[in-house]
Amino acid sequence: MKFNCCGPCLFLLQASAPPFRLIKRRMSANVAWPQGKGLSGTPGENPVIDTIIGRLARKQFARAVNFRGGAPPALPPARAGNPCLLYIHVPFCEQLCPYCSFNRVIFDRALCREYFGALRKELSLYRDRGFAFEGLYAGGGTPTVMIDELAATLGHAKSLYPIREISVETNPNHLTDGHLEVLKKAGVNRLSVGIQSFDDTLLKAMDRYEKYGSGASIAARLKEIGGMFDTLNADMIFNFAGQSAESLKADIDRLLETGVDQVTYYPLMVSSKTRELVQRTLGPVPEDRERDFYRVITERLVPPYRFSSAWCFSRKEAMIDEYVVDYDDYAGLGSGSIGYLNGTCYANTFDIRGYIDRVNRGEIPLAASKVFSPGDQVRYDFLMKLFGLFLDIPSMRKKHGRPFDRHFSRLLIPFRIVDAVRYDYRKDWLYLTPRGRYYWVVMMREFFTAVNNFRDYCRQ
Repeated sequence: MKFNCCGPCLFLLQASAPPFRLIKRRMSANVAWPQGKGLSGTPGENPVIDTIIGRLARKQFARAVNFRGGAPPALPPARAGNPCLLYIHVPFCEQLCPYCSFNRVIFDRALCREYFGALRKELSLYRDRGFAFEGLYAGGGTPTVMIDELAATLGHAKSLYPIREISVETNPNHLTDGHLEVLKKAGVNRLSVGIQSFDDTLLKAMDRYEKYGSGASIAARLKEIGGMFDTLNADMIFNFAGQSAESLKADIDRLLETGVDQVTYYPLMVSSKTRELVQRTLGPVPEDRERDFYRVITERLVPPYRFSSAWCFSRKEAMIDEYVVDYDDYAGLGSGSIGYLNGTCYANTFDIRGYIDRVNRGEIPLAASKVFSPGDQVRYDFLMKLFGLFLDIPSMRKKHGRPFDRHFSRLLIPFRIVDAVRYDYRKDWLYLTPRGRYYWVVMMREFFTAVNNFRDYCRQ
């Protein structure tokens, strides 16, 4: 699982604030950041603040991703010298999970093959407009549902752009020797496997057991293929209704036995439209224990893993699912994909047939776009960069110019008050505290829920 997302974010404080240079002076008076500080430990206990942050984020993010009205959608121009990621969406699945809000349909071989052909044409359309991409992320859906077409698409992308890293999502039933060999030859560096849980009871409730196998068989296969790729990631979900602390600990123990390079542990996130289906198949989402489960995860995974983001844990430096941390800009290609380029967020059409027809006519198949204000862009970077644990203040000031300090000060104060962030005066960085990491889990959960609601709106 990954979250192809859009911004802006974090409209949690709009009041006036003192200049950041004054705040920084106060913060740096007694913070030195010893080695490892802020990168381990358990989140603080404050359920009232958790609830307030969650409710405010839910309200503000719903407004941020409202694309109704405005000018006709338009793709912003390419910007030279700006590292950019290419996201390609493959919306076909052999099995539809009840909690997923991404654009996805049941696999149809003929339609899927035609879709991949259109996707390769869209890749060329972006090249013709002057874009250059350094990284590629293939998500879905299930990108490996037609492995030959995926390989051809990755090869076409590499022929057009100077791509240095490729990440591909897959499901456990595609971890065959043949599929893995094709992916390896195609230059895939990172393979992300959608596991969700090793608990057979949960797998059956999600309708994944029959298709993908038992938790024990999946874990055994992960262990067998370790070392084939630079990074093998296991996508997991916590806070299912039927999940106990004991079953969560058992999942983590099994993960540790597999030796995977990376673990991404998402809190269960459902859109308004999928909530009823999730409640019917899995039970109501128990939000009151999310913090406790997050603590279990962090205490058992760190070490031997270290934090790569608030919910991603890695043994080494590696690309992560939330590519928005490392790439300021990303283009979204494929039906239902979302991109963020030069302060403009846009979405492609969710109509698969319409997508194919428009691309075949030489069009960029946009459905909606929204240009964000300078303040919105600062808020977006504040959320996304700190989700990756650190925010490089000089880099952000260089990127955003004069508006940065004013907007940044307003964002900083409430999170400093609750000890969510601290300042390293030697590097001129902000970093998340253990308490702050969980607050960022709450905000990112609400942000991606708002994005999922936007996807549901686009499908209407």
